[in-house]
Amino acid sequence: MQNKPNRYLKLSGLEPLVFTPDKNFINVGERTNVTGSRKFLRLIREEQYEEALEIARGQVEGGAQIIDINMDEGMLDGVHSMVTFLNLIVSEPDISRVPIMIDSSKWEIIEAGLQVVQGKCVVNSISLKGGEKEFIHQAKLVRRYGAAVIVMAFDEDGQADTYQRRIEICKRSYDILVDVVKFPPEDIIFDPNIFPVATGMEEHRRNALDFFEATKWIRENLPYANISGGVSNVSFSFRGNDVVRESINSAFLYHAIQHGMTMGIVNPEMLEVYDDIPKDLLGYIEDVLFDRNDDATEKLLEHAESIKDQKKEGASENELLAWRQLPLQERITHALVKGVDSFIIEDTEEARLEATKPIEVIEGNLMTGMGVVGDLFGSGKMFLPQVVKSARVMKKAVAYLQPFIEAEKSGKKEFAGKVLMATVKGDVHDIGKNIVSVVLGCNNYEIVDLGVMVPPEKIIAAAKEHNVDIIGLSGLITPSLDEMVTLSKELEKNNIHVPLLIGGATTSKAHTAVKIAPNYHSVVHINDASKAVTVVGDLLNGNNQTFKAQIREEYEKLREQFLKRGKQKDYVSIEDARTNKTQIDWNNSKITKPNHLGIQIIEDFDITQLEEYIDWSPFFRSWDLHGRYPDILNDELVGENARELFKDAQTLLKKIFDEKLLQAKAIYGLFPANSINDDDIEIYDESGKILTKFLTLRQQSKKAKEGIPNIALADFIAPKATGISDYIGCFCVCTGFGTEELAKAYEAAHDDYNSIMIKALSDRLAEAFAEYLHKKIRKEDWGYDSDENLSNEDLISESYKGIRPAPGYPACPDHLEKKTIWKLLKVEENIGVQLTESLAMWPASSVSGYYFGNEEAKYFGLGKITFDQLKDYAKRRNISEQEAEKWLAPNLADNL
Repeated sequence: MQNKPNRYLKLSGLEPLVFTPDKNFINVGERTNVTGSRKFLRLIREEQYEEALEIARGQVEGGAQIIDINMDEGMLDGVHSMVTFLNLIVSEPDISRVPIMIDSSKWEIIEAGLQVVQGKCVVNSISLKGGEKEFIHQAKLVRRYGAAVIVMAFDEDGQADTYQRRIEICKRSYDILVDVVKFPPEDIIFDPNIFPVATGMEEHRRNALDFFEATKWIRENLPYANISGGVSNVSFSFRGNDVVRESINSAFLYHAIQHGMTMGIVNPEMLEVYDDIPKDLLGYIEDVLFDRNDDATEKLLEHAESIKDQKKEGASENELLAWRQLPLQERITHALVKGVDSFIIEDTEEARLEATKPIEVIEGNLMTGMGVVGDLFGSGKMFLPQVVKSARVMKKAVAYLQPFIEAEKSGKKEFAGKVLMATVKGDVHDIGKNIVSVVLGCNNYEIVDLGVMVPPEKIIAAAKEHNVDIIGLSGLITPSLDEMVTLSKELEKNNIHVPLLIGGATTSKAHTAVKIAPNYHSVVHINDASKAVTVVGDLLNGNNQTFKAQIREEYEKLREQFLKRGKQKDYVSIEDARTNKTQIDWNNSKITKPNHLGIQIIEDFDITQLEEYIDWSPFFRSWDLHGRYPDILNDELVGENARELFKDAQTLLKKIFDEKLLQAKAIYGLFPANSINDDDIEIYDESGKILTKFLTLRQQSKKAKEGIPNIALADFIAPKATGISDYIGCFCVCTGFGTEELAKAYEAAHDDYNSIMIKALSDRLAEAFAEYLHKKIRKEDWGYDSDENLSNEDLISESYKGIRPAPGYPACPDHLEKKTIWKLLKVEENIGVQLTESLAMWPASSVSGYYFGNEEAKYFGLGKITFDQLKDYAKRRNISEQEAEKWLAPNLADNL
């Protein structure tokens, strides 16, 4: 066994995943499983596949290396749902880059999935439960389709629940697969069954130990086979005691990996860091896992009860300052890595006195420390908030040294390269751009930051003036995608020959490959700041031609896949889509007349009221920390950093409240309304005079089942022909008055961390204001749900009646609707929020949208539309088809 050749399990989506020993453990995302996610089940039941894809995308963005897809639910057509969803994934490269696990207890669903899945997938699962004949038949089909397979430790007599039964069933299964079916042994993944521990039942005492020993035996005796399992099962007995449950999961996973487990379904929110488990608790847990004594379960149960509400003790002040006794370079490195600026001036001065020239402190001491920061960040051991704090310490030290360098007149810092950064014309969002700038600055790149709303001519002029090595473009709103396309053409036309980086929330590798790369010689999409340093380094490397050629080849393949993809979605005409509109019985539909019609203005709002409405999860995502609040605070990987970031956010938020640093304003209106011509909504004053008209867009994807409508927002307003009076609202809120000034003040003080923090908090407060105001509308001003009593979690999960969709978002991607809202409410005149050329709101911390009060109103994704609706829309909007195409380009079928 010692000299066997390397044969690794190889899976693939658009990108390969090879199970080499350095991978340690492969995590499977399970939220696209109807048995484990109520939200995913609801979306699949309602055939809201666009929204369901977002869950899959979130799994991949959250770090899942494989996504498990399960459609086993009694009321679902599992075959139809599996095939439809897998076909849609094919056209989403951000999702389909990872391998798929087709998960079902029904063979017909598995086989249907195998017929359409892209790349090399995993089948979950087959077993000897139905006998050898069925097992061999299914295994041969899996092999024919080129998939790997999970084999459950299950036979004709039931599930294996002892060590002996586990190894017997796995050995028998392996021999059949390898000798009879000729199945590649490296494509076999055994699941030897993870059962709960500490149940109090004698027969369960060896549940964990039997799994460990069976795993070790399989790895030693069944060559090349892999091991998988669902880890959270092991701690099932301790539901409600997260401290103990997370520790059991972590300890079990640690030892399972040591014994040979290679992959599995693990919820990172239910794991403690193994080294951080208190030693006494770890001792009790491992006594249970390894069945070390007869009363192990009783002792763990007693200890678990005693620590249920226990908090970790903090370190003493002496322990915290022990690093001050270290040598100078280690102190500087510690300060940079930990983001501690309390002593950096003192240490920088000591370094300056030891150096021949002050510039040597930057190029030596400080860059040595930042090199450690870069290595830790690149290896995933540091996270963005920490890196930004490191930059704050670095800038403080450099600012201190600057007068000494100027006095010598000879000191000139050598940079690794010069990078121009800009948010494109019409877009005011810059948090992501600023974070990337800080990360690159930390790695010795000189940054030329042109700010926001930068027109192409200014970018081109600055690139030439500063002789930059790379240009980085950022954008958040969808019109920015077209700006980037335009700019790429202008750069090529002006003979700019430096690489172009593309980033921002609405950008994607697919859009970059299909729309931007053909226009410019060297383009790279970066989806998070952690990759920026590596990509920029590769682009500026002296031997960069190979890297550039690889990128071009990758983007060409991606472009071909998009333009020639075999699976095309079917669409219906706009006439047929309107015929299949949402059916509401208006004669029996509950319509509530608002208590206060007309326009209301809120000035100088008490911003402290918004704290309880803040949704913190997007705040952490803006810092590249992924997870749901509050669970992220205890996440195995990023929990410590999330807690520190949250503490700093709370400190700055208190300062905002106490010192009234930000001003909040809002305007909203409630109006009589009726839908007309199927897709438009006419707005009236109280006398019935027409004030304006909202235009909505209708889904055109062909529905796989009868009874599933093609939805438009106009469906939720009573048609004028019914003679029934209905109502609609619209609004704009802003918490950004003062944000830009504060951010600039922090930047002037070399504090990028708080400069970014103030913008991130301002954005969260704007969303909280929108949530607060919507609640006020529902309960008071409109009053259609005056008895509502929902928690903030309920509000975040949109459990309220009615909806507040926004222009630029899935149900209404048409940004031009903002102009109608602005004109109707006189937003700029009344509260000072402006629209840019690309219809971004300024100040950036603003939210606008509509209010729909009908009980049947729901959020949805428009998806793609076809040319007949585009033509119809242009006519209704009274603009040219070219203008309409510009604004709706991301939603046009066969158009990115």
